[in-house]
Amino acid sequence: MEFEKEKLQWLEFDLLTNIPNLFSASFLRHGGVSEGAFASLNVSDKVGDHHENVKVNRDLVRQVVGVSHLVFAQQNHTDQIVHVRSFEEKIGECDGLITDIADIGLCVTHADCQAAVFYDQEHHCIGIAHGGWRGLVLGIYQKIIDAMHKTFGSLPQNIFVCISPSLGPDHAEFVNYKKEFPRNFWDYQLSDKPHFFNLREIAKMQLLQSGILEKNIEIVPICTYSHPHDYYSYRRDHICGRNGTVIALKK
Repeated sequence: MEFEKEKLQWLEFDLLTNIPNLFSASFLRHGGVSEGAFASLNVSDKVGDHHENVKVNRDLVRQVVGVSHLVFAQQNHTDQIVHVRSFEEKIGECDGLITDIADIGLCVTHADCQAAVFYDQEHHCIGIAHGGWRGLVLGIYQKIIDAMHKTFGSLPQNIFVCISPSLGPDHAEFVNYKKEFPRNFWDYQLSDKPHFFNLREIAKMQLLQSGILEKNIEIVPICTYSHPHDYYSYRRDHICGRNGTVIALKK
């Protein structure tokens, strides 16, 4: 479902919308203060946008989420997961975050890559992962499920997983896929478009293999490349901002 407040727009996942003391959303690119290629709600401080603009945009997101603090993963297409114990924690290089602390929003930035949020209904803990194709190759979703199990006792069958708008199969071309992808990914090549892959189905396959129940998986079927008005796309524009996806436990 899509929501709007003071020009900010975001999607909330159907699986998570009505859960008490939980908020999760994937933000569109509207309602911020950034300009040019970064217009307007760019939340990444690594793409060349003015630092003050990013700071304002992040605070606008924080206000919508309704938490005191946001914690952003320091993304570099890794499979590293960090357990966030306080908002003051220094986050090293990672592409996934987990916590059971309320009033902290876990965030990743993305422009074509998948942003996946995780919620364990039994232990009331959360996670978020930046799932680019490199992250999928490294098995980052399995890594974050393992981290939630080790840290909080989470079982896969109790975890909900929702994935943001991302690069659709008609624009996910990988000419060098035989070098970049493991062989089990090759089955997800489009039959009518050689070198194009359905990364969403690859993600779903990995989640199911990790023990996530199919009824607990939600993947938004919006292609970031095909919707320039609402979403940044690195493949489409190269120089661009980043959308933000967040999940938070509320007090």
